Amino acid sequence: MSDVRDNVEDQRFELEEQGHTAFAAYTIEGEVIAFTHTVVPSSLQGMGVGSRLIEGALAAARERGLKVRPECSFVAAYIAKHAEWRDLLA
Repeated sequence: MSDVRDNVEDQRFELEEQGHTAFAAYTIEGEVIAFTHTVVPSSLQGMGVGSRLIEGALAAARERGLKVRPECSFVAAYIAKHAEWRDLLA
């Protein structure tokens, strides 16, 4: 998604909304990106911000040819609910 940006320096994908930033932290080892932690500020919860963030992060991983290891429960649950991303699982 065009709104989601990869903050390479901080190793996290970010999505800014209403002056707040949601993020999904990651590490990359070889061809595998591990999503370790997702944070959605309380003021943004329930608005689909986390889902948009993860969709953008997964799209970026696919574009780069990376496999995904969802260490974060939010990312794991998102992939479980959206079969179109399961081919990315490491």
